[in-house]
Amino acid sequence: MILSCFVAVSSFFFTAGSATTVYDGYNDFTEDEYAPQLDYKEPYWCHSPGLTNGEVTCHSPRGPAYRSTLGTRCEMSCDRGYRLVGRSSLQCLASRRWSGTAYCRKMRCHVLPLIPQGRYSCTQGFVVDSRCEFTCDPGYRIQGEHSRICQHGGSWSGGQPYCLDTDPPKIKCPPSRLKVADPGKLTARVTWDPPTAKDTADKSLEVILVDQVSGSDFTEGVSVIRYKVFDQARNRAACKFLVRVEVRRCPVLPAPLHGHLTCSSDGNNYGATCEYHCDGGYELRGVRSRVCKFSRNWDGNPAECVAMEIKSDVKTASALLDQFYEKRRLLILSAPNISDYDYKLQNIMIQKSDCGLDLRQVTVIELLGSPPRETGRIKEFPLGSEVIEGLRQVFRISRSYFSMLLLDKLGLDRERFISPMASDELFSYIDGFLLDEEEREKLELHRDFCD
Repeated sequence: MILSCFVAVSSFFFTAGSATTVYDGYNDFTEDEYAPQLDYKEPYWCHSPGLTNGEVTCHSPRGPAYRSTLGTRCEMSCDRGYRLVGRSSLQCLASRRWSGTAYCRKMRCHVLPLIPQGRYSCTQGFVVDSRCEFTCDPGYRIQGEHSRICQHGGSWSGGQPYCLDTDPPKIKCPPSRLKVADPGKLTARVTWDPPTAKDTADKSLEVILVDQVSGSDFTEGVSVIRYKVFDQARNRAACKFLVRVEVRRCPVLPAPLHGHLTCSSDGNNYGATCEYHCDGGYELRGVRSRVCKFSRNWDGNPAECVAMEIKSDVKTASALLDQFYEKRRLLILSAPNISDYDYKLQNIMIQKSDCGLDLRQVTVIELLGSPPRETGRIKEFPLGSEVIEGLRQVFRISRSYFSMLLLDKLGLDRERFISPMASDELFSYIDGFLLDEEEREKLELHRDFCD
């Protein structure tokens, strides 16, 4: 068939980026004047379709060999990692054009956010099949997925991980220490530097002291000092050290016979002072006090309590009594003569109870007979006639019958007896009415001494 005029047909094929766009068109002639004749047998009615990064599958009415004839329909699909933009199905039209356009755009996932105290690195950026690995700063540990993959469709696999501080802080306590108690004390003041603490993640740490503070007084023995530290994630660490307070002690200082000790502090610790005291009727011989030294030895030498020296050759009764003032009690026996029955009986009982009288600090004075044969004695020491007469007058002691007079340490008349007294009765009275609390305690400690 011969056309009456020449028709110029032009085909344009554009590639933009990774996409292919198909266009068919004519020169600037009017459609009516130069319209082509429809021919379904023309094998290249539309230009051959192409799709960069994709695949085109066409079906023609003329068969597989005619992929761009009039009426051919092509299905468009993109390779993995690409998304189809435009129509998925195109048809070759009578206008020698395809019914639409299509191209393949590379798929991308959104940019992953940074994680605090961590980072990530990706194999291919944020495109499909790219794997991003997450790591944390020292002292932190990944919680959740360690990696995420950009999936076909533009979404990331899994969830977003985060970095958790799981590494506990480190703390170092000061070394244990030994301190000797201060002189005269059972405690010692102990100081130390605060512990050092550090953490791989945090600079601000909370250090807590559990026990006594530095600079306080510690008692004898071992004390455990504990510290705890927390980081901002509440990870915990702890340390401890020992404070040992030693009280240096001397051997226990024995009390003197017929006396006792009064000691400061704990009695035998370093710096303690012990003073010697003698019972009534005994006098101190030696140092009055001793101090426990740092070497655990007492200074000086032991003192002793010796029986007081009685001066019987005094001229007056008051001079005799003054020797016993606040030191000894006096038991004065009076009888008409040495053969008096009551006197003999009482004298036997007194001799048997001599130890008990001494424990109760009682000295016996005997007045026997009448002038000119009157005698008097204190222990084995004789008394002068003036002293004997003075005692009888001061205390109104009769020579006519047997009697006993009990004087306290102040020389006051406390009780009279006109018949012999058994030692138990006499001691019961003295214990109940004349002894003070301290004397009673000592009596209890030494009661078995006379058995």
